[in-house]
Amino acid sequence: MIRIAKYHSDFGNIEVLRAKDTGSFIYRQGGCYQSECDPDGVSVVPYIHAIFGLLAQMQASDVLMIGCGGGSLATMLNRAGVHVTIVDINPSAFRIAHKYFGLPREVDCHVADGRNFLRADRHRYDAIVLDAYSGRRIPEHLCAETFFGLVQTRLKNASGCLFANVHAGHDLDLMPDRVAAKLNNVWADVRLLDVRGVSDRNAIVMAGKVRNLVQPALHMPPSVGADEIARDLSLLAFRPWLLRR
Repeated sequence: MIRIAKYHSDFGNIEVLRAKDTGSFIYRQGGCYQSECDPDGVSVVPYIHAIFGLLAQMQASDVLMIGCGGGSLATMLNRAGVHVTIVDINPSAFRIAHKYFGLPREVDCHVADGRNFLRADRHRYDAIVLDAYSGRRIPEHLCAETFFGLVQTRLKNASGCLFANVHAGHDLDLMPDRVAAKLNNVWADVRLLDVRGVSDRNAIVMAGKVRNLVQPALHMPPSVGADEIARDLSLLAFRPWLLRR
């Protein structure tokens, strides 16, 4: 692994790394890997492809992302013809995403806290993707039931969906289940896409018009690691959450 840049920010140090064997770029903040993409900006992270596949199923054309990292999901959506808006509280994230991760300049980027942005923004989106982290956890105010109620008002009523990336350290880590339970206090239809038995994994909790979504497939293969990503996607399954209302 080669470190090619290091940035100091108010939200922690950010390193840009490059893998010697594959040439992929890695965004690491506070010791946690936030993004990894191939040299063309396509993600090599399975959960990003899972969300991309779910958005493709619902034919989303206008997506808001809360949390940037390297912006690889936004890059992929932009290439698929989707209008993308990203909100991130750290201005360094956008500079790094543009310089090293291929984030297109036509993607709308806003430096703001996600909750504050939604309070001021009256636009309704096809989908909102929540992928904002402080270390290994979502900031508390961005996984509160009141925040999810705000999100609902910024989605198109009949077809809008929320997709949240929720880290799980192990099978006894109930964070994805807690998020699903909170969402279920706001939305009637809530689903949890996960793979049990894997440590340090990314579960996707979704709400809105999600009842007919199926296991996502690989739509935009990266130049490296495509077979492994396709295998990981095949292991994902919808499961009931453990904390029912």
